[in-house]
Amino acid sequence: MKDLWHWHIETEYPYLTTTLLKYWQHGFFTRAAWPKAPEAISPHLDMSATVYRAKQVHGKRVLNPSGFPLGSPGAEADSSRPEADAVMTMAPQQAAWVCTADCTPVLIADATTGQVAAVHAGWRGTALKIVPETIRCMQNHGSQLSDLRVAMGPAIAGEVYQVTTHVAAEVGRSLTLTEADAADLLNQLQTMESPPILPDSTPGRVRLDVRRILDLQLAEIGLAPEQIAIAPHCTYQEPEKFFSYRRTREKKVQWSGIVST
Repeated sequence: MKDLWHWHIETEYPYLTTTLLKYWQHGFFTRAAWPKAPEAISPHLDMSATVYRAKQVHGKRVLNPSGFPLGSPGAEADSSRPEADAVMTMAPQQAAWVCTADCTPVLIADATTGQVAAVHAGWRGTALKIVPETIRCMQNHGSQLSDLRVAMGPAIAGEVYQVTTHVAAEVGRSLTLTEADAADLLNQLQTMESPPILPDSTPGRVRLDVRRILDLQLAEIGLAPEQIAIAPHCTYQEPEKFFSYRRTREKKVQWSGIVST
C-alpha cells in the first residue's frame, strides 16, 4: 500500500521508508547516494551504528557479525569481505546493508528482539529461497515468525521483467506447487490470483514478478499479509530515482540498510 511508504528528501541522500519498520532506523536509498558506500550513508540513519555488508554473489548464505573479520565488518574492497547475500545482526546498534540495481532489497526486523537483517534477492537468490533462509537463521537465534516485519524495497516490476521460461520455472519451483512439468507449472503460476508470472509476446519468454514470488514464499512459511510491505516503485521504470542494470547495463547500485535496536 502506498500509504505505508514515505520519502525523506530533506537529507543529502534521499531515501524511502515504510511505517511497517517505524521502530527501526532504515532506508531504501536512491541513485543520488552513488558512489558513496554504506559507511558514508549509514550516519544518515544512525551516527553510532557499526556497518555490516558482504560481497554479494547471488547465493543464499546468511552472515551474522561473527562471520566478519575482526575489525573490518564493512571493509571497502570486495576481496576483503566474506561472500553472502544476507546480513543479520546479533546486538543493538548494528547496521545491515545490501546493494541492488533491479534485484529486490529486503529488510527484516524482529519486534521483540530488535534484531534485523538485510537481504539481496535477485531471481537466483529467490529460487534458492534466501529470504526464508534468512528468517530461519533469525529463528535459530530466538525470533518468532509472529514478531517479524518484512519490507521489500524498489526493484524491477514484474510487468517489465522479461525472463526465459526456464528461469521462471526455476524460480517458480521455490514454491510448494503440485505441478512438476515446467509448462504446467508456469500455467499454474499465470492463472493464480495476483500471478507472479505474466505472459510475454516473445516465444520462450515470460514476465517475472520476483517480489510477488517472495510474498508467496513468506505466506508459505506462515507470515501474514500485515507483516509484509512491498514498495510501489520500479527501478526499471523510474530512471530519475534508481539505477537499473536491465535498463542501462551499468554496474551502479543503490543501497538499503536497517539498524538493530
